Amino acid sequence: MEEIKKDTTPQRQAKKSAWKEFFSLGEVGNYFFRKKDPSRPNNINIRMMHGVNRISIIIFLAGVLFLIFKLVIKPRL
Repeated sequence: MEEIKKDTTPQRQAKKSAWKEFFSLGEVGNYFFRKKDPSRPNNINIRMMHGVNRISIIIFLAGVLFLIFKLVIKPRL
């Protein structure tokens, strides 16, 4: 039986790395899932600013998902 070889060429690895980097959460993921840092200032203005930022990111992502859903479903109807 012939052994199947994996494609480990540098171009293939770079392509996989690019996709992985494209779909990584990066800064947005760190923004939502970071631990409390005691050295950071903690006052009402900063908490409100981060709350509004989180809400706007969630609404933006929901809108993008809605548009993708609309584009995928509409041609089938």
